[in-house]
Amino acid sequence: MSQETDNIYASPHANLSDFRFDDQVASVFPDMIKRSVPGYSHIIGCIGILAEQYATEHSRIYDLGCSLGAATMSMRHRVSAPGVMIYAVDNSEAMLKRSADYLDTEDSPVPVKTVCADISELPIENCSFAVLNFTLQFIAVEKRAATIQKIYDGMKPGGALVLSEKLTMEDTRLNQLLVDHHHDFKRANGYSDLEISQKRQAIERVLLPETAQAHIDRLTHAGFKTVSQWFQSFNFASFIAIK
Repeated sequence: MSQETDNIYASPHANLSDFRFDDQVASVFPDMIKRSVPGYSHIIGCIGILAEQYATEHSRIYDLGCSLGAATMSMRHRVSAPGVMIYAVDNSEAMLKRSADYLDTEDSPVPVKTVCADISELPIENCSFAVLNFTLQFIAVEKRAATIQKIYDGMKPGGALVLSEKLTMEDTRLNQLLVDHHHDFKRANGYSDLEISQKRQAIERVLLPETAQAHIDRLTHAGFKTVSQWFQSFNFASFIAIK
C-alpha cells in the first residue's frame, strides 16, 4: 500500500488541538512513527521473535493499541504454535480500518481478530503473550495499574508482556539532554523546528510519560516474576515482564 508523508504540522496552526489518532494521522502514521520514534523498527522485529518464543498452543496473543498493526504482522510472521489467535485492539476506528487493509494483503495461517475497544476495559483471557507498544502512555495515569493487573490476571503462567514507552528521567538534566537528542533525531529525519514544536504542543496533554522505575514497580506489583528493560534509544524504551 502507498504511504503518505507526514506534513500535518508543517504549516502554522492558529489553534492547536490535542493530538488524536484520527483519519489524518492514520493516513501518515507509518511515516510519522518511523521519523519520530528511534528504534521503532527494531522493537517491532523483536516483538515477533519474542512472540514466537512465548506463544503457546490454543492461546491468545494481544496487540493492545495496535494502531496499523505493525506488531501484529511481526507476530503473525513468526508464531507457529497451533491454534493461536491474535487480537489486534485499538480504540481508533480510523487506525483499525487501515490495519485491516494491511492485514488483508497478507497470506498467513495465523488468524487475526480486530477489536475496536478501550483496552483499559477489555477482558484479557487465555493470554500467552501481550504487547503494549507505546500505548500505556496514552491511558490516564490512574488507570494504568489496573490495566497492567488485568493483563497479568488474564495471562497464562510463563506468559510474557512487552511494554514499550516514551520515558521521562528522574534527573532533570539528563531528561532535557535526551529530549534534545530526540529532537535532533527528528530533524535528521526531515522535520522542521516548527513541526517539532507544534507536534510537541499537540501531544503533551495526551501522552504522559513516566520513569522507567515507575513502569518496573507497576509490573512487579502486578505479580510479574521477571521484569527487565531490554531496549532503550534516547528517551524511548521497552520492557519485558514474564509471569
